[in-house]
Amino acid sequence: MLIKYEFLKLLRKKSTFIVIIVSLVLTAFLFGLPIMQYQTYHQGGVAKGKKGIDYEKEYYLGLAGPLSEEYITKTILEVQQLFQNPDHVGYDGNEKFLIGAAYWKGIAPREKLLNMIVKAYDRPNENSAYDRLSDLDITDGANFYRAMETKMEALLNDPSRELSEEQKEYWSNMTHKIEFPLRYGYFGGWEIIMSSLELLMFAILAICIIIAPVFSGEYQAGTDAVILSGKYGKTKLVTAKIVASFLFGILIFTLHMAVAFGLPLAAFGTDGWNLPVQIANVTIPYPFTFLQAALLSIGVIYLVLFAMIGLTLLLSSGMKTSYLVLMVLIPILFIPMFLTPNGTTGTYNLILFLLPYRAIMPEIGKYISYQFGNLILDAFSVKAILYTFLTLIMLPLARLGFKRHQVV
Repeated sequence: MLIKYEFLKLLRKKSTFIVIIVSLVLTAFLFGLPIMQYQTYHQGGVAKGKKGIDYEKEYYLGLAGPLSEEYITKTILEVQQLFQNPDHVGYDGNEKFLIGAAYWKGIAPREKLLNMIVKAYDRPNENSAYDRLSDLDITDGANFYRAMETKMEALLNDPSRELSEEQKEYWSNMTHKIEFPLRYGYFGGWEIIMSSLELLMFAILAICIIIAPVFSGEYQAGTDAVILSGKYGKTKLVTAKIVASFLFGILIFTLHMAVAFGLPLAAFGTDGWNLPVQIANVTIPYPFTFLQAALLSIGVIYLVLFAMIGLTLLLSSGMKTSYLVLMVLIPILFIPMFLTPNGTTGTYNLILFLLPYRAIMPEIGKYISYQFGNLILDAFSVKAILYTFLTLIMLPLARLGFKRHQVV
């Protein structure tokens, strides 16, 4: 009954509805923006929004399937044959490219696939386009997967990454778990979601704003004296406030999550959920499908949410007003937004990756790892451990802070 009372107390506030509605509208706008702005070009012009999505999905049907060595060799050969006709080739002084029907019929429908293939042959820090395929030696076949493994090894051994031998071995063992041949297909909805998850930070902020007065609001209203002198004021009621805050946060955040995932998947479809993430970037070391990567990312985001709720309750138990609570929380949540990592190693970068804003970004294409002696953990594991630990530490402290509050 106490939990229900505290839950309804949070829910029935007018300010709660205002914050939730504003936050949901903002989430819908941010995750719906890629849909509204989406456009794809074809020989007849440009297709925008839903028409553009449908147009792209249609030609992906002919590309779906396993990327065997034979298929990739055949694809590269077709590109090379297009470049052999001088009438098909343009040149801007820096690079050559196909023009006219050769581009629109031979390249445009599969340009994303071609650019994915060519990335396997690039050296670290190179970013070639499909035109590089025209100069590729495929006399003995494309050897795409050998090139892909060589590219990953080159990244691991790149001196600028400063990886230890143990870290190199860790990532090398992980990349060997990737199943070949890769399966290709349409993955537009999942691509939008995975690149936008950090936008859920606004939903976390909204929940923190609503929960901020849980303890400090009692101080402001002067009801702390009544509560703390009551029979269950320092025991069951404190627990009820904490549990209700978590239940409320989970419910509201899940609603935001439904909007964040629902809009892209409704517009782009769920196609690609079972495809490997390497078709988006051949150097991704995790042996995941898009659905697995999304679920793992969601799990980490919820753990960050729990820790932020715990921190909010801790601050609320020790501060006189909810405004002071938010003055501490907002910088913690959003200052990392303006900080840019300059690599994937070093104390500054490794700490930055663990701060709330960066922690909810999947960043699965980066070889981020933490070494503790001979133990190597990837970023997902460290985030999960850290935010679980912070939650478990802050909740007892929040409880103790309210129990020890001195009524003025």
